[in-house]
Amino acid sequence: MFLEKDFNQIHELGIDLETVSQQINDFKEGFPFMQLQKAATLNDGVIKLSNEEIEKYTALYEKKVSKLTPLKFVPASGAATRMFKSLFSFLEEGKSDKSTDQFFDKLSDFAFADDLKKILPQDADNKTIADYYLTQKGLEYGTLPKGLLKFHQYENESRTALEEHLVEGANYANNDGKVKLHFTVSPEHLSRFLKLLNKVVPNYEEKYNVKFDISFSEQRRSTDTIAVNMDDTPFREKEGSLLFRPAGHGALLANLNDISADIVFIKNIDNVVPDRIKQPTVAYKKALAGVLLKYQDRIFDYQFQLKEWASEPLLMELSQFFEQELCVLPPVGFMGMNHNEKVMYYQKKLNRPLRVCGVVPNTGEPGGGPFWCKNADDSTSLQIVESAQVDMNNEEQKTIFNNSTHFNPVDLICSMKNYRNEKFDLMKYRDLKTGFVTQKSKDGKDLKAQELPGLWNGSMADWNTIFVEVPLITFNPVKTVNDLLRDEHQ
Repeated sequence: MFLEKDFNQIHELGIDLETVSQQINDFKEGFPFMQLQKAATLNDGVIKLSNEEIEKYTALYEKKVSKLTPLKFVPASGAATRMFKSLFSFLEEGKSDKSTDQFFDKLSDFAFADDLKKILPQDADNKTIADYYLTQKGLEYGTLPKGLLKFHQYENESRTALEEHLVEGANYANNDGKVKLHFTVSPEHLSRFLKLLNKVVPNYEEKYNVKFDISFSEQRRSTDTIAVNMDDTPFREKEGSLLFRPAGHGALLANLNDISADIVFIKNIDNVVPDRIKQPTVAYKKALAGVLLKYQDRIFDYQFQLKEWASEPLLMELSQFFEQELCVLPPVGFMGMNHNEKVMYYQKKLNRPLRVCGVVPNTGEPGGGPFWCKNADDSTSLQIVESAQVDMNNEEQKTIFNNSTHFNPVDLICSMKNYRNEKFDLMKYRDLKTGFVTQKSKDGKDLKAQELPGLWNGSMADWNTIFVEVPLITFNPVKTVNDLLRDEHQ
């Protein structure tokens, strides 16, 4: 199956042969579907905070943050190409539709309008406008990552998505004037990110009276996965080399694992809003951080108690804590375990990374949501599940998925240290059997590609998880360029 030169290629990528062999085996055998037990709903897996609780948890976070290192982690490596699908069709094939008509009709309402007008030839027609907007002739927006695109217009300035994350960070990831942010970027775009930051950071530091500590990392080639032909044999490029492909956002677990911080806020690059409606986002970020700190304190306290004296009353209390608050149900046969086996079970379940995930009411958006799921160890816990992980040919599973009341907006706050203040090795808390297989093509040939367990799906499958409802106003992603015309982005 492999040639001598293949071993050299695999070694140069930093991937071990055992991993590649396992990936090929996963293509052949496929990944098992998630076993949904029920949707997580309000008061049954999803917490809804009252106004008083929001104030209480916000105060808790603000009280404790001075002794913590908060950090904002933003996946920002993806190109924005899909934002402009209709415009590319118009430019390359002359195809127009409602979305392209809206783009040209409302051109002056976009934050980038002035930049574009400055470089356009006089009397430019729509095709020329699209050309100067998307390509190297002009703004190059068709090849840039979302973080570098201008999203919002203010009275005296316009801001990129990257800049809006700086402002967010100053508002809730701020410890005594120090704000740490980490962006994952593609190597070909790093210089542009640095150029933008060199230009704008001094202004934001002065405006918000903070100092930014901004770091970057790249998605590692060692996390790429091998592609195969439709018969599961390795796919080869025209010159005979193996084809390895980026393995989705789950590959960023390695980047997250390198982060050193007490509390990590994770949010997508395109989910930002102008200052006039930032307040709910800031309020809920602080409140969710307070929820995380409350549960972290309780988990650490239980771990200390288990070390001192694992009494029967303590085990009964832990049983209620797990089932009613952490929403972890023990495996069948748990009641038949002896005392020491139960202690070991609780020790293992307590000694895990912790995440609080904001979820929004489901309005029909495609994507994942919160569910109670059966795990490999026969326990049941809360998971974020994507539709591709569900057996839609099974009517019962399909019904459970379709009955979901909430949606995953990628709004996570994470604690990645144990009660001894040691970093967890996050690689030990993923479920490798929650990857994806998708069909792609290269040079006109069909192939199968594989994605690693998603960053907030299988990569965090063995974390303690708490779901909290957050309002829809905190979820405003930009999937197409015309989303920037919505009221929330104007």
